[in-house]
Amino acid sequence: MAPRRRVTMKQVAEEAGVSVQTVSRVINQHPDVASETRQRILDIVERLGYQPSNVARSLIQGRSYTLGIVGYGLQYYGPSRVLSGIERQSTELGYSLLLSLLRNPEEDGVQMLRDMMRHHVDGVIWAVTEVGNNRDWTEDEVHRLGVPAIFLHTDQRPHLPIVDIDNCAGGRMATAHLIEQGSRSIGLVTGPRSWWAARQRELGWRDGMEKAGLSPRPDLVAEGDWSPASGERGLAELLERHPDLEGVFACNDQMALGVLKMAQKRGLRIPEDLAVVGFDNIPEAAYFWPPLTTVHQDLDALGRRAVQELVRLIEGEQERVVWLQPSLIVRSSSARQGGATQNASASHQAGRDAT
Repeated sequence: MAPRRRVTMKQVAEEAGVSVQTVSRVINQHPDVASETRQRILDIVERLGYQPSNVARSLIQGRSYTLGIVGYGLQYYGPSRVLSGIERQSTELGYSLLLSLLRNPEEDGVQMLRDMMRHHVDGVIWAVTEVGNNRDWTEDEVHRLGVPAIFLHTDQRPHLPIVDIDNCAGGRMATAHLIEQGSRSIGLVTGPRSWWAARQRELGWRDGMEKAGLSPRPDLVAEGDWSPASGERGLAELLERHPDLEGVFACNDQMALGVLKMAQKRGLRIPEDLAVVGFDNIPEAAYFWPPLTTVHQDLDALGRRAVQELVRLIEGEQERVVWLQPSLIVRSSSARQGGATQNASASHQAGRDAT
């Protein structure tokens, strides 16, 4: 059997008794077509199985409808969830993706960006965490590309469009909660301090301690590497310095898992002897023992919002900075006051936009 030939826009126009230009306006959702004519064309499109050509659309509109994504760290929970949100929102808006992954966050990605431009991407999402000085050369190179770009996981800078979670606010939430539950000696197991997100979460811990009149001393901090093993080592270090430690904020849930394991080894009751809070709200957090109190960041929403903001820029809108607010999910690992658990924030998807 011979393969079925592709239905053309001309065939749709002939069937509907209208011009090709009218069909094009309907397909591209232009408003200047009578509703009766629009519906007739859509019915014919459905009946004939017409599929618009992306190549033709690109030639007509001068856009490739492709977004370039530079990512890193898909072995970590956060980056993989963000990429999932990017993919879903891009598909919904009719964009395809050109994805390149760095092997480490400080790798030179200049060639990747230039390769993307050879594919005529309409814009770029730089979804690589700020580590060391990797943001400096990235900014310079992206601005040379001549297409809009959105940055994730980075500090706010002049004329830099950013979409990210407010990590500092999350750190403050975690610390304030531990203080509300009666902890005064509160340790921090931070992520690697070369990472911007880790520094922001530590800053939130410091702010929370100082607001309560407590001292965020350096000896209350142990540096981890995001792994459970580093959380286990971190609590051991903190207990060596402070046997009377009452609370711990671990800057991701995997390190919090290590903290819980070390607490069990030392015979500490959770939360009576040691209250523990993590960060991320990974799906497994509710199944830790005891279930883990954690800062929830909606990473799927972050990926979706990054695409929405990039499309805004492609369509000529102004650059802006968007911070998505996290929330605190309270579970048994920290809830001392009456033992009740609750969601400490009514909404974790509210955004704070700054231009």
